[in-house]
Amino acid sequence: MSFDLSVFETTLRDGLKAWNLPCDAKTLAAMGQFSLEIIEVNQGLNLTRIVEPTEMAVKNFLDSLSLLLLQLPTELNVLDVGTGAGFPGIPLAISRPQWSIVLLDSLRKRLNFLDEASQKLGLTNVATLHARAEDVGQDAKHRESYDLVVSRAVANLPVLLELCSPLVKVGGRFIAFKSGEARQELTASQVALEKLNMELEQAFDLELPLSMGERTLLVFRKIRATPSVYPRRAGLPSKRPLL
Repeated sequence: MSFDLSVFETTLRDGLKAWNLPCDAKTLAAMGQFSLEIIEVNQGLNLTRIVEPTEMAVKNFLDSLSLLLLQLPTELNVLDVGTGAGFPGIPLAISRPQWSIVLLDSLRKRLNFLDEASQKLGLTNVATLHARAEDVGQDAKHRESYDLVVSRAVANLPVLLELCSPLVKVGGRFIAFKSGEARQELTASQVALEKLNMELEQAFDLELPLSMGERTLLVFRKIRATPSVYPRRAGLPSKRPLL
């Protein structure tokens, strides 16, 4: 399909400028190259339904980069749970080369694409992990190993909290990208927060450029180690969420 790269780059640059976030020519070119990589393989892999350049720039890239509006450390060990087409992980890796980012997904074909795209982009701060979050959360190599865990995955907040909290270091953060009913989901997550030893640090509301939607970044801090029973075995967090 035809994809107007200039429209994508202009939209992305204008959006970052409106948010007072830097975007040099090299960063912009890398983002544009990644968008083209997605478009090239999307028909076969079904990575995203968003393929129009303006919408791609706003709903995938700027949405991912909204995380940079928060006050976060210069160096972080980050895990992107349910990365899908590489959001928010790849745009963050491009913008923050000092961050080390692991992209977690249960579909090997997606991760093969992200491995190849990262290599083409020259990203040395990206690795991929093929597994289910429930299994990784019980793996000693990854459990309570990350400064920051992020997820744009479409799942209810109590489920995301159980999947992501065990992977966060004590004192680290989990950030969930939410739209729509974020406050209602937060209210429904009080049991999960208590059982998982997490607390809400910030609910950061923002509006995407060009009136393309409202978002809330829910920032949680881990106050104590996660009880060893969590996460439960694969499938249980979604079937029987902590409510």
